[in-house]
Amino acid sequence: MCHVIVTCRSMLWTLLSIVVAFAELIAFMSADWLIGKAKTRGGAEPEEPSGGPAEPHHPTLGIYARCIRNPGVQHVPRETLCGPYAENFGEIASGFWQATAIFLAMGIFILCMVALVSVFTMCVQSIMKKSIFNVCGLLQGIAGLFLILGLILYPAGWGCQKAISYCGHYASAYKPGDCSLGWAFYTAIGGTVLTFICAIFSAQAEIATSSDKVQEEIEEGKNLICLL
Repeated sequence: MCHVIVTCRSMLWTLLSIVVAFAELIAFMSADWLIGKAKTRGGAEPEEPSGGPAEPHHPTLGIYARCIRNPGVQHVPRETLCGPYAENFGEIASGFWQATAIFLAMGIFILCMVALVSVFTMCVQSIMKKSIFNVCGLLQGIAGLFLILGLILYPAGWGCQKAISYCGHYASAYKPGDCSLGWAFYTAIGGTVLTFICAIFSAQAEIATSSDKVQEEIEEGKNLICLL
């Protein structure tokens, strides 16, 4: 029989695990890793509908995606176009970014699997006499290491030709030149920190769900156990 065990620590760990997985996935897919130097309207381009000067646009560049503004033609408004610049893995701008993509993808895959499993920990706390919390915590620690490797390698690719076209000729490995770092890069760093916090917190979730109070509730025949 399934005993549904809900504690504050286990619920918090589950929520954090889900948030971290989504945060890393969204950051990985985003084009806002590097924010390029502002580009203004050229003399041959049409004026804005308002008649005033066009606002400078900052193109953005991600690991495999980018956002640029189309030049616009008469009667066609200027708009920002976002999408992958690489049609396949081999077209990613830098070998370092290819390695980053691999490490981040591996880490995110593990985090997504842990997030999925964490939902069921309210009902199932162990598999083959192994605590799910401890196993998931170990996997989150491994995922965190993959994420760290990816984030360390990513700036090494700033010297590739693609990055230079966005950030100017002063861009080089670990020097973004005229570019600034976008929210996706900071989100990936924050998600990595939270990943290790989740790994540590999984031990607390295990302690909370295996406490003497929980065992007493189970022995009393209760199927739904909620503890603070």
